Amino acid sequence: MRLDWIDDLLAVLDTGSFARAAEMRCLTQSAFTRRIRAIEDSIGAELFDRSRKPVELLPAIRAQEPEMRALAAGLRRLREGLKRAGQGKGGTLSLACQHAITTTVSPRLVSVLAETGNHAVRVRSGNRDECLLMLLSGEVDLAVMYELPGERSLPASHAFDTAILGRDRFVPVVAPGVVEGDGWPLIAYPTDVFLGHVMERAVLPRVAPHIGFIRKAETALTLAALQYALNGIGIAWLPEALVKAPLTEGRLQALDDRLPAQDLDIRMIRIAGEARPDLLSAWAQLTG
Repeated sequence: MRLDWIDDLLAVLDTGSFARAAEMRCLTQSAFTRRIRAIEDSIGAELFDRSRKPVELLPAIRAQEPEMRALAAGLRRLREGLKRAGQGKGGTLSLACQHAITTTVSPRLVSVLAETGNHAVRVRSGNRDECLLMLLSGEVDLAVMYELPGERSLPASHAFDTAILGRDRFVPVVAPGVVEGDGWPLIAYPTDVFLGHVMERAVLPRVAPHIGFIRKAETALTLAALQYALNGIGIAWLPEALVKAPLTEGRLQALDDRLPAQDLDIRMIRIAGEARPDLLSAWAQLTG
């Protein structure tokens, strides 16, 4: 079974259709369909229910998703290990961080890892779901993301090791002079991203009933929300570590005396059982 074939099947699982999977895999839909047929011919069985629109993996095949992801991650690690051994070079550790964490937390993590001088550190940024997908697919060694205290990014499983690296606060901030009158301008997050989930579940239900928001902008990116707030567009809830400087400089003011703030855990995750010495050393350094 070839790695690119496993990735093709996972692309269909992740996107829900051949068309979007083909786009994700940088192929035309016809070329992607031919690849799927080649996979089925090689295995000797059909893998998809083509009576459905869009086409879906058969339930018995979908049940193999954890094994497929684990195999893909293992093959990537093997390929990278063979490459490093063949080149006679030290390894490269890779982190996937949520966008705000890339700015606020990853510099400290990279500094800790760089002290040993045994490996380079590559940092990739994305929303929380993207970070998890990069970890599960073997594209990165570690994922670092926010969580609501008491919630878990992944179901309880022996497949993952996790550790809390610290805590941040999700605080409402606004440029001076913006909040006036009855309608408070709001910079919102889409409900299908993590911070939108935090807003809907943990923040907005605690807002005083007399406060009314007028939605002025929406973005999934915390760095964009920060700029919108600095430009006076409205109130944004942002990680406190991200707004420390503009709060100190007076370019933003905190509204946590009138609006609710929310604690956020910073959690690091890796695939359990990974025995690479450099990764084990890095995990010990960051969690010790």
